Amino acid sequence: MLVNIGFGNIVSLSRIIAIVNPGSSPIKRLKEEAKKRGKLIDATEGRKTRSIIITDSDHIILSALQVETILQRINEINKKDNE
Repeated sequence: MLVNIGFGNIVSLSRIIAIVNPGSSPIKRLKEEAKKRGKLIDATEGRKTRSIIITDSDHIILSALQVETILQRINEINKKDNE
Protein backbone atom coordinates (compact mmCIF):
# COMPACT_ATOMS: atom_id res chain seq x y z
CA MET A 1 0.00 0.00 0.00
CA LEU A 2 1.13 3.53 -0.73
CA VAL A 3 0.35 6.67 1.27
CA ASN A 4 0.32 10.19 -0.17
CA ILE A 5 2.58 12.46 1.89
CA GLY A 6 1.72 15.60 -0.04
CA PHE A 7 2.16 17.17 -3.47
CA GLY A 8 1.90 13.84 -5.28
CA ASN A 9 4.70 12.23 -3.27
CA ILE A 10 4.01 8.73 -1.99
CA VAL A 11 5.69 6.36 0.44
CA SER A 12 5.25 2.63 0.90
CA LEU A 13 3.21 2.17 4.06
CA SER A 14 5.05 -1.04 4.96
CA ARG A 15 8.40 0.82 5.07
CA ILE A 16 7.31 3.50 7.58
CA ILE A 17 8.61 3.04 11.13
CA ALA A 18 7.58 6.39 12.61
CA ILE A 19 6.14 9.80 11.76
CA VAL A 20 7.37 12.54 14.08
CA ASN A 21 7.19 16.29 14.58
CA PRO A 22 10.37 18.04 13.41
CA GLY A 23 10.80 20.42 16.36
CA SER A 24 12.91 18.55 18.90
CA SER A 25 16.71 18.64 19.00
CA PRO A 26 17.16 14.85 18.63
CA ILE A 27 15.00 14.84 15.50
CA LYS A 28 16.95 17.78 14.07
CA ARG A 29 20.19 15.84 14.67
CA LEU A 30 18.67 12.76 13.03
CA LYS A 31 17.78 14.91 10.00
CA GLU A 32 21.31 16.36 9.76
CA GLU A 33 22.93 12.92 10.06
CA ALA A 34 20.67 11.58 7.30
CA LYS A 35 21.64 14.53 5.10
CA LYS A 36 25.36 13.79 5.60
CA ARG A 37 24.82 10.10 4.70
CA GLY A 38 22.72 10.91 1.62
CA LYS A 39 19.62 9.36 3.19
CA LEU A 40 17.49 12.53 3.40
CA ILE A 41 14.54 12.89 1.02
CA ASP A 42 12.89 16.31 0.86
CA ALA A 43 9.26 15.94 -0.25
CA THR A 44 8.16 19.38 0.99
CA GLU A 45 8.20 21.08 -2.43
CA GLY A 46 9.90 24.09 -0.82
CA ARG A 47 7.39 24.45 1.99
CA LYS A 48 7.90 24.25 5.75
CA THR A 49 8.67 20.78 7.12
CA ARG A 50 5.75 19.76 9.33
CA SER A 51 6.53 16.07 9.76
CA ILE A 52 9.43 13.69 9.39
CA ILE A 53 8.94 10.10 8.27
CA ILE A 54 11.46 7.51 9.38
CA THR A 55 11.69 4.37 7.25
CA ASP A 56 13.11 0.91 7.78
CA SER A 57 15.68 1.57 5.04
CA ASP A 58 17.22 4.31 7.24
CA HIS A 59 15.85 7.07 5.01
CA ILE A 60 14.43 10.23 6.54
CA ILE A 61 11.62 11.82 4.51
CA LEU A 62 10.54 15.42 5.06
CA SER A 63 6.88 16.26 4.45
CA ALA A 64 4.95 19.53 4.48
CA LEU A 65 1.89 17.74 5.86
CA GLN A 66 1.09 17.59 9.56
CA VAL A 67 1.66 14.28 11.35
CA GLU A 68 -2.10 14.09 12.00
CA THR A 69 -2.92 14.48 8.29
CA ILE A 70 -0.63 11.63 7.29
CA LEU A 71 -2.03 9.51 10.12
CA GLN A 72 -5.57 10.13 8.85
CA ARG A 73 -4.54 8.99 5.38
CA ILE A 74 -2.95 5.84 6.81
CA ASN A 75 -6.08 5.11 8.85
CA GLU A 76 -8.24 5.50 5.72
CA ILE A 77 -6.03 3.00 3.88
CA ASN A 78 -6.22 0.54 6.80
CA LYS A 79 -9.99 0.98 7.00
CA LYS A 80 -10.37 0.15 3.29
CA ASP A 81 -8.18 -2.94 3.73
CA ASN A 82 -10.39 -4.23 6.54
CA GLU A 83 -13.62 -3.94 4.51
